[in-house]
Amino acid sequence: MKIAVQLGLLPGNNATDKAKWAQDNGVEGIELGVWGGGLSAMRRDADAIGGLVPISSVCGNADVDGNTSFDFLDPDLNKRRKSIEGSKAILQFCGEVGAAGQIVPPIFGGPKVPDLAPVMSPLELEDKLMVAACQEIGPHAAAHNTLFMLEPLNRYEQHYLRKQSDGVRIIKASGVKGVGLLSDLFHMHIEETDSPAALVQAGKHVTHIHLADNTRMEPGTGDIDFVAAFKALKKIGFKGYMAYECGITGDTPKKKAANLAKSLQFVRDCIEQAN
Repeated sequence: MKIAVQLGLLPGNNATDKAKWAQDNGVEGIELGVWGGGLSAMRRDADAIGGLVPISSVCGNADVDGNTSFDFLDPDLNKRRKSIEGSKAILQFCGEVGAAGQIVPPIFGGPKVPDLAPVMSPLELEDKLMVAACQEIGPHAAAHNTLFMLEPLNRYEQHYLRKQSDGVRIIKASGVKGVGLLSDLFHMHIEETDSPAALVQAGKHVTHIHLADNTRMEPGTGDIDFVAAFKALKKIGFKGYMAYECGITGDTPKKKAANLAKSLQFVRDCIEQAN
């Protein structure tokens, strides 16, 4: 298991400074985000990082114009197409930089498709749309040696994929290579009754982890049992990246940097205890 941190959480005034801090503090990967310029901004960040630390992953989706785009389940065909094409471009970038993949919540908020009962419920229609999207995007990801990774969110952010089993359902129904599961311990702490057991049940489909404590702040500041989670990951043979996606406590940049460093050591200790 390798520890990564999202670029925006790292101390420093620019991507190069952030990468140097990550390198100096034993961070093994940097996760980029689409917010703030989309693909073109990520290319600039990757150039600035300059290989100091590997790029672990990309979080989020944007269309070709750089606008955030999570319309995979929208009734508007043009919106769905923009999300799919945007994802394909990002996955090509992931392949170019050697990233594990792109992390995508398919939708935020409630359903947008119509209720066609008794012919088809909104969930059944959404499943068909998501499977069709994965069947197109997955082979494209596989061709670039990377993954399109579905992220279940908690009930307050997404109605659709909430449990790990929901993501696995779509992956299995898609039946294609190139699609994986992002397991976020914060969201799991809300939705799962037994997060370690859910990880074991998801098994080989778990391809990337997001780290945050139950307060959405850095690991070690709340009550999530990270040792138990890491034991489960070891049991299923997970060897990928675990990326910080959280707030960092502290009211000054110096305090935030110190708290992030402290949390990194906490996670390393938990990994060691999980052995």
